[in-house]
Order: sequence, then C-alpha cells, then structure tokens
Amino acid sequence: MLNRLALVAFLSLLSPFAYAQDYAARPEVALLRAELIAEHQFDGAEFDATMAQVRRIDQVITFMDAPVRAPAPWHVYWPRHIGGDRFARASEFVRDNAAALSRAEAAYGVPGSVIAAIVGVETIYGRITGNFRVIDALATLAFDYPRRADFFREELKQFFLLSRELKRSPLSIKGSFAGAMGWPQFMPSSYRKWAVDFDNDQRIDLFASRDDIIGSVASFLAGHGWERGGVVMLPVAKPSTEILATFDGGLTPRKKFSEWQEQGVQILRKDADIVLPPGDVSAGLISLDRADGENEYWITFENFYVITRYNRSRMYASSVWSLAYALKRVGK
Repeated sequence: MLNRLALVAFLSLLSPFAYAQDYAARPEVALLRAELIAEHQFDGAEFDATMAQVRRIDQVITFMDAPVRAPAPWHVYWPRHIGGDRFARASEFVRDNAAALSRAEAAYGVPGSVIAAIVGVETIYGRITGNFRVIDALATLAFDYPRRADFFREELKQFFLLSRELKRSPLSIKGSFAGAMGWPQFMPSSYRKWAVDFDNDQRIDLFASRDDIIGSVASFLAGHGWERGGVVMLPVAKPSTEILATFDGGLTPRKKFSEWQEQGVQILRKDADIVLPPGDVSAGLISLDRADGENEYWITFENFYVITRYNRSRMYASSVWSLAYALKRVGK
C-alpha cells in the first residue's frame, strides 16, 4: 500500500493533471451555475458541457503552497526580471509599436516606456504567457484551495463571462497557474474591466493584438490613479539614522513630500524634464540592496504605488521603472 501511494505521488509530479476531478457533480459548482444563469442569462447546458471537461491540477496547488521565502535581494532580483536580452527586446517593442504607444500615452497619460516595461517584465513580450488551461487553474483554486477560494471563485465566474464576450471556448484559453492571461497577464476581472479595443477591430485580444495589449496596460494604470506627467521615483542620499529606523521590509510609511525634505532627505539626481511635485503630495522611501552590501535609497511618489497595483512589490515596481527609465533615456 505504501509503495502504491509513493508511486501515485511520483506520477503526480510528472504530470500537472494528477487526478480527474468531477467538478460537474460538486454542489459549489451547481451554485455557480445557478448564479450565471440567474444573473447573466448563461446557457446551463453550455456550462455543464464545459465543466464536464474541467480537471483539477494538483501542480497549481503546489505552486500556490510553495513556502514563502525571503525575497531575493535587489541585485539578484533585477537581473532575473530585466536582465538578459530584455532591454534589446524592449527597444524592439518600442520601435515596432511607436504609434500605438504614443496614442496610449496621449489617451491615458501613461508613458510608452512604462507600458513597454510592464509587458517586458510580465511576459518578455509574449515569450512566457503560461501553459495551463485557465479554466482548470481557476476551478482548482476556486473549489479545492480554501485559503483563497472566494477570490478565485469570483475570477472563475468572470472567466465564464469573459469567454462568452470573446466568443471563445473557455477550454481553449491558456495562462498562468493563477489564471492570468495574455502578454499583460490580466486576471479575468481585470480583462473585463480594463482591457480595451485599441485597434478598433471590434474585439479585445490580449494574446495577439499589440495595440490592444498596449492600450489595456495604459487603461489599467490610468484606472488605478496614474498621474499624467507625475514622477515615479528618484534616488536620494542615505537617510538619517532616525529615518532608517522607520524602514520595514524595505519600505517606510508614506507622508508628505515636504516632511521628507524637512527631515533632510536629499534627491541625488533628477532629469531636466522632471518637475518635482508640490510638498503636500504623498511620498515614501524604499531601500534596495546592492551586491556590495550597501543599500540604495529612493523616494517614491503616487505613480510608483500605481505600478504596485500590478504586483504589490517594491522590487517589481522598481524593476519596471528601471527598464522604463533605460528606454526613456535611449529615446532622447
């Protein structure tokens, strides 16, 4: 018996489809079905036919339950996210899509360099978008992952509605193990709320339409409060011991920009075209650890925190801005 269990465990590692789960018979699924029919006039037979083919993916749960490790230091993190050929591919993306990036910046106020950087950090311009069937991933997390079941149940519901709007079979769409899709890695709810038909072809395609991808990233950031012409982050000198004591996980609480200035925070560099915000705007400080054992320090403004709405990590937002800044400098 023990050997048999060991064999099953081993085989489950070889294939993401460890067990076929009859989701169609689950009462939680019946409740979702009833909601879709009552609230959105969904076709019950179509729902049943789809769910009959949905499978639990044990590998998804393994990924979600991976032990939380201390984040990699900045000098290790950023090469993974913007190193290698990422800048070359970013530059190519900007050249090839200059018109759409310019239109998006005019429409939403988000610089083309920031849009391009996010697409690069997320999927290396479509190179890595995920190979899981989105419906399998979402169903697994909605019905067999209690810790975040409510969130993923709503995303599964949104995915059914999105598939209908896209006129695509829910079984045909692939994405990440958490259900994020396309070049910008939108969850179904974000796809439905923020994605835009930026090429005006009467459909929204975040898998192949560069214009839609660009417009949708800009729409997402603008919808979360992007400030047109606003500063993202600026390098500062090492703060005082008193300020350093307030850092928690590389972050300080935010307060007025003028208060940081009064406490002696000194900006080391700013481009000639940057206009510092007024003193009453909210700002924070972050630290990023370097390979030499020292830290670098940055003052961060509202647009930095808007980027973290994409991924709630100071290092993610710093990576995006690092790549965006490099693209901006080359474009001058």
